[in-house]
Amino acid sequence: MADKADPPVCRVMDYGKFKYEQSQRAKESRKKATHVMVKEMKYRPKIGPGDFDTKTRKVEQFLGDGSKVKVTIMFRGREMQHPELGRRILDRVAETVDHVGRVELFPKQDGRNMIMVLVPGQGTRRQREAAADHRETVVAAPPVVDPVATSAAPAAEPAAAAPTPTETPTVASQDAPTETSADTPTETRE
Repeated sequence: MADKADPPVCRVMDYGKFKYEQSQRAKESRKKATHVMVKEMKYRPKIGPGDFDTKTRKVEQFLGDGSKVKVTIMFRGREMQHPELGRRILDRVAETVDHVGRVELFPKQDGRNMIMVLVPGQGTRRQREAAADHRETVVAAPPVVDPVATSAAPAAEPAAAAPTPTETPTVASQDAPTETSADTPTETRE
């Protein structure tokens, strides 16, 4: 007990009982410790809106249960050329779940995957502002235009422009018969 005292003082005790009590105290302290599980949700760059909503709801549920969530975007083939698409998806996930969790590890490229880690609990105002600033600096790239959507859209017909100085405006004479809306053919688009 007091080995520095003069004369030294000691206590005779049961060593087996001492080891047992020591193990019980260690077990109690382990019970009180919090175990944070890390869940993972995997997305793809071409994910549809329904799948995105379902997976993001699951991420919200994991954060609500107190688990960390590792969000992974998996790239294949040519998708590796456009990491900004993956970053956009990760930013949308972080924005959607910001009322339940906050970004601990900002998106970073890891081989063919892009990873972001979310932790439960709302971030402070400063952390949310820092995340927004980080997003603005990183997503300063011009928006990607979908080539399929632009080629499939019909070309807009130019509106009737005002006559140029070289053209002479034509005035309908009162003697000439005018067309009515019933006489003119109509086009229907399907």
